[in-house]
Amino acid sequence: MSFFRSSIFAVVFYAWSAFMSPLYLPLMLGSRRFFWRCCLSWCRSCIWLIRVLLGIDFEVRGQEHLKGEPVIVAAKHQSAWDTLVFNAIILDCAYVVKRELFWFPFFGWFLSRVGMIGIDRSGGASALKKLVADCKDRLASRRTIIIFPQGTRTPPGAERPYLPGTAALYTQCKVPVVPTALNSGVFWPRRTFVKRPGTVVVEFLPPIAPGLNRREFSARLEAEIESATTRIEQEAYSKYGYQPAPTID
Repeated sequence: MSFFRSSIFAVVFYAWSAFMSPLYLPLMLGSRRFFWRCCLSWCRSCIWLIRVLLGIDFEVRGQEHLKGEPVIVAAKHQSAWDTLVFNAIILDCAYVVKRELFWFPFFGWFLSRVGMIGIDRSGGASALKKLVADCKDRLASRRTIIIFPQGTRTPPGAERPYLPGTAALYTQCKVPVVPTALNSGVFWPRRTFVKRPGTVVVEFLPPIAPGLNRREFSARLEAEIESATTRIEQEAYSKYGYQPAPTID
């Protein structure tokens, strides 16, 4: 049944996206905020398709930690699902994504038009400097930043180092960083076709206020995200009886 549902979802998702993409082109002539709202409608429609066709819903915990000024959300990244959900939770956020995504027709154009932030993951110090400048610009426009500290999808239970980008933003941007755990990889495993029904938990943890040095911040960020992620992964495995899915690196 899961294979059948995943197959139906794949067909509908790609057909729907292919149908909508050219319709969005003339809408790019409007303001950035207007076009963002248009893209948000696509994101929400995809989340609806995921709920109806795959049986994957989500629960948000700790949303009170997002109230007030714009912040940097440093989130665990386990599946493609993560790239949709924060758009439905946080008004007018800006994702940090690999720059290669901007090269895709339609999708890349849309990312650029709504002001997402591309990073050259092999660019070294110059790329880090540009990342900080771009994030400061978005924060000045009162947009919350979404960044995945490990830089790529990491399956449940796997270890992957935390990259220096988030720590650089913390020390340079002088705004709180909200560690964020999720367990989407339990239901939508990385690089696997079959998705499993259930409720993903997205948990925003108490913010880390500016003032720590880079080493202290990095250690605290990793410890808090990993601890909370392990807890909600085990919660999901216990509730649904799933086993960790095999993945291909």
